[in-house]
Amino acid sequence: MLVAVRVDRVTLDTTNNRFIVILRDDQNHRLLPIVVGSNEAQAIALHLEKIIPPRPLTHDLMRNLLDSIDARIARVVVNDLRDSTYYALIALKWDGNQQDVDARPSDAIALALRLHAPIFVDEKVMRRAAIKDRYLDEAPEEEEPEDRLEMLNMELQKAVDDERFEDAAKLRDEIQQLKQQQDENKN
Repeated sequence: MLVAVRVDRVTLDTTNNRFIVILRDDQNHRLLPIVVGSNEAQAIALHLEKIIPPRPLTHDLMRNLLDSIDARIARVVVNDLRDSTYYALIALKWDGNQQDVDARPSDAIALALRLHAPIFVDEKVMRRAAIKDRYLDEAPEEEEPEDRLEMLNMELQKAVDDERFEDAAKLRDEIQQLKQQQDENKN
């Protein structure tokens, strides 16, 4: 199953000096942080800020090439996560043909934004790597955690709010491991 997402923002993880694109699943209130290179982060951020460079950047060139051959992008899908590396496919349509093209998610996202193509993430990837966005429009209530799982979830949300995404990923993994142990203990 595919989950529709949108680019929420591009940010700098100051702990590790890496750029991160945050994809947002509005329906299930999840965030998917993906580490990207500085050039791709710049290309995505420029488009989000509606800044037009004086000369075409790489993704603008790719858009222009696709336009020149009457090709379009039907959709972009972040379809896999292996060894901490995300993978994506660009569904390219032209002349009655369709071809899925392997791409880095950062390039696929930058291109999708320029061509107004929908962006999706495979549900399996979301389950493995997404972070729950519990604080949408309201301020979080301060509560004492009742158990370890609740405490970890609170720490996870704080890490996301502070944009400490590597810490958030570690906490997410710890939460998943604790949930798995709890499920095994029930059986």
